[in-house]
Amino acid sequence: MSHPVSHPLRGRCVIAGIGATAFGKLPGRSTVSLNVEACRAALADAGIAKDVVDAVLVKTPTSAREILYGQKLAEALGLQPRLNHALDQGGAANITLISQAVMAIEAGQCEVALVCYADNPRSGSRAVYARPRGEDAVLGWFSTAAGYAMIQRRFMLEHGVPEETFGQVAITCRAHGAANPRAQLRKPLTLEDYLAGPLMIEPMRRDDACLVSDGGAAVVVMSARRAKELGVPAPVPILGFGQGHTAWEVAQRADLTTTEAAKAAAAAFAMAGLGPRDIQVAQLYDCFTVTPLMTLADYGFCKPAQLAGFVGEGRIGLGGDLPINTAGGLLSETGMPGLQLVHEAVRQLRGTATLQVPAPRNALVSNQGGTMHTHATLILGH
Repeated sequence: MSHPVSHPLRGRCVIAGIGATAFGKLPGRSTVSLNVEACRAALADAGIAKDVVDAVLVKTPTSAREILYGQKLAEALGLQPRLNHALDQGGAANITLISQAVMAIEAGQCEVALVCYADNPRSGSRAVYARPRGEDAVLGWFSTAAGYAMIQRRFMLEHGVPEETFGQVAITCRAHGAANPRAQLRKPLTLEDYLAGPLMIEPMRRDDACLVSDGGAAVVVMSARRAKELGVPAPVPILGFGQGHTAWEVAQRADLTTTEAAKAAAAAFAMAGLGPRDIQVAQLYDCFTVTPLMTLADYGFCKPAQLAGFVGEGRIGLGGDLPINTAGGLLSETGMPGLQLVHEAVRQLRGTATLQVPAPRNALVSNQGGTMHTHATLILGH
C-alpha cells in the first residue's frame, strides 16, 4: 500500500538523459575517454548542449584509482563546473551521486549535473578484485568472490535457500540479456547448465558471478522546471532515494544474512510515498546471485524463507509481477556496475526498453558496493 506523499523533494528533479559506451573488452581506452563518450551520449539524449552543465559528479574507477579524478574529467569535457567531485562507495556510488545532484540542485549549488562512471578492468587490470583481505589473507581470504561465497553459504544454511534458487536468478538475468543487443553476454542459461558449471568458491558457481567489463555510462540530472525550460524530450522524475552502510568487514558482522539495504529502501520508499507493492519493475544490483535475493528480502518483497517460491514461480521474469534486470544486469549486460541499471529503469518508464514491461508507473533500482558494505536505492516514476 502507498504511503502518504509529503516529501518536498519528491519529483522535483528528473533524469533528463542517459548515455553509455559499448560494453565488453575495449582495449586502448582510458577511463576518462569512456566517461567523456558516455557523457556526450547522455547530453545528446537529453537534447541539451554541454554549456548548460554546471556540475560533474563521477564515481572513481575501481580498478585504477586517481587523485583529483573529477577535475581531470571536467577538463577532458571542456567544462569548468561550479560543483565537481569524485566519490567512492564501490557500486553504491552511482545512486548516491544522483541523490547528491538532486540535493545540490535544490540547494541552489548547481542547475544541471552530469553523473557518470567508467572503468576498464577487462582490458586493463582486475587485480583489485582479487586482492588479499587484511590479516585473514594468511588463512586464504583473497578476492571479492570469497566474501560473497561466505555470505551465500550462511544465507543458504539459515534460510534454507536451495542452490536452484540462485540458479534461477542467473537464468532470468541471462535470458533478459540474451534479448539485449547492447549486452556483453548474450547467451541463455538453463538450470542444467548452471548446476553443471564449475565451482568458483563453494557454494558459488561460475554463473553466480557477474561479468568483468570495460565501459562507461552517464546520466543528466536537473530540476523538472529546468527540463521543461530546455525542452528535454523524455524526462523521468526522481521520486525517492536512500542509503545504508556498514563499516564492519564480513568477519566482524553479527549477521551475514541481512544488509543495510533495508535502511536504504525504507528511506527511498518513504520519500517516494510508495511501498513494495507499488513497484512494477526492479533493476537489482547482481554482482553475485546472492545479492538480488537478499535485496528482495531486505526490501520487503518477500521473506527470506519465501525466496525459493518467489523466484521459482517466475515472478522475477518478464511477465511476472516483479520483473528484474530486464536488460540483463551485471550478470549479462555488463559488469561495469551500477548506472546501466538506472538506464534500464529510465527506458522502462519511457516505454523504450527492448523487453518492455507493460506501462510501468514506478521502477526501483538498487546499487551496492564492497562486500555488501554500501547500499543505495533509487525510485523513479510518474
